[in-house]
Amino acid sequence: MALSLVVHLNKKNQNKNMNRTLLLTIAFLLTPLLTCAATQNKSIDKPNVLLIAIDDLNDWVGCLGGHPDARSPNMDRLAERGMLFANAHCQAPICNPSRTSIMYGLRPSTSGVYMNAPRPWSVAALDDQITMPRYFAANGYRTFTTGKIYHGSGLPPGDFDVVGPRPGQRLKELDARLVPATKGGAKGLWDFGPQSYDEDLFQDRVDADWAIDVIRSHGTTDSPQPDQKPFFLAVGFYRPHVPFYSPARIFKQIPIDEIDLPPIKENDRDDLPEIASELMVAPVAPPHQWFVEQGKWKEAVQSYLACIRWTDEQVGRLLDALDKSGHSKNTIVVLYSDHGFFLGEKGRWAKQSLWERATHVPFMIDAPGMKSGAICEHPTELLSIYPTLIELCGLPKRNDIDGVSLKTLLKNPDADWPHMAVTTHGKNNHTIRSHTHRYIQYRDGSEELYDLRTDPNEWTNIASDPGQAKIKTELSRFIPDTNADAARGNRLGKKNK
Repeated sequence: MALSLVVHLNKKNQNKNMNRTLLLTIAFLLTPLLTCAATQNKSIDKPNVLLIAIDDLNDWVGCLGGHPDARSPNMDRLAERGMLFANAHCQAPICNPSRTSIMYGLRPSTSGVYMNAPRPWSVAALDDQITMPRYFAANGYRTFTTGKIYHGSGLPPGDFDVVGPRPGQRLKELDARLVPATKGGAKGLWDFGPQSYDEDLFQDRVDADWAIDVIRSHGTTDSPQPDQKPFFLAVGFYRPHVPFYSPARIFKQIPIDEIDLPPIKENDRDDLPEIASELMVAPVAPPHQWFVEQGKWKEAVQSYLACIRWTDEQVGRLLDALDKSGHSKNTIVVLYSDHGFFLGEKGRWAKQSLWERATHVPFMIDAPGMKSGAICEHPTELLSIYPTLIELCGLPKRNDIDGVSLKTLLKNPDADWPHMAVTTHGKNNHTIRSHTHRYIQYRDGSEELYDLRTDPNEWTNIASDPGQAKIKTELSRFIPDTNADAARGNRLGKKNK
């Protein structure tokens, strides 16, 4: 542009136009630099994201009131800073499909990833599906992760820019076996009790330390580092997944003689369809009778509660580091559990079922400019994390993911919300959670229905009551239309059935 103007200069005004030409040429040369700087500032203006995933944590946290002995002051603090979704549910009651749905933005019934195999990145049909961290990286973020974000702490190749420690569920050189392994009882990862080695070496502490270093090393919005990008930091805490190990200091805070056991009802499962018993099998979990006969029920509950307190301490350390760094004013914090967990309810342990204890999870979001100190009672899904972060961070909307953004509720928790929470366990087995009811429909057509207002423990299946036909019809409308065949890994060669 500048050279073209020079050719057409009028000689009479040569001196004047030479000055003008010089200015235009300088502007021409500086334009790319100014554009780059503007782009950089635009990236800096985007909020950071801190994603905190917790493994196997049911609703036994203070802000949800799931257990009278639960203590989680730091998760409660986060809920008070942001919004607590008190009726939130996972999309699958087992690690791999739940975590896949969150990170890939697809329901299990869409992806075909129903169980703990195959890993989603081994499924050819998902090769073109852009995961959450990759999408943020493509839109100007630097992505970090530590701990367990995907099942088994695995990661799709190149999913994050920087990968921190991922120690695993048990530290072989440190974690001592506490409950003797027995056939038909506790064995493998199923162990519980206090460990006495240096707290700095516990895996969740190690993961938190690394994440804190990432936060501290990142320049603030007031003093950005050169070429700084906003961060997307995903931290996955292992506990309270089995083995239920916590430091002795934490364990001793919970006297065993003061432990409240979960309520159970004799013959609770007598009114269930046969397929429910088939689907709820947790192959490696000890039967509930073993915990009772061996006098280990209270000790296991005590250990689980101690793990929650230990993980809560790590959450608090992350929040403190965020506050001290100056990032908290420009960081969206999302905390969730991948699914719930049974500790004797319905005479069983682990997850693998479509009842409340397996699907109901802690879920909270603290986002700058959104409502704080609020509780949302609408049924919501972890599947909403991906689209919600896209909208809150101002990234281009995606139409190829299944979830619904929660921004409307973050502004007003009482806003109209026509959605339900759907959880799937295997092909064509779904549960629908509304404000008041849980409806389950299995692949053989059998059903369960519970009115949570009068039956919070889901002890009485009222699906056969003719008076419930209308509510069953209403809830069945939310059963997914797509029910993909079980996915097969193109590298593992294992069908995900």
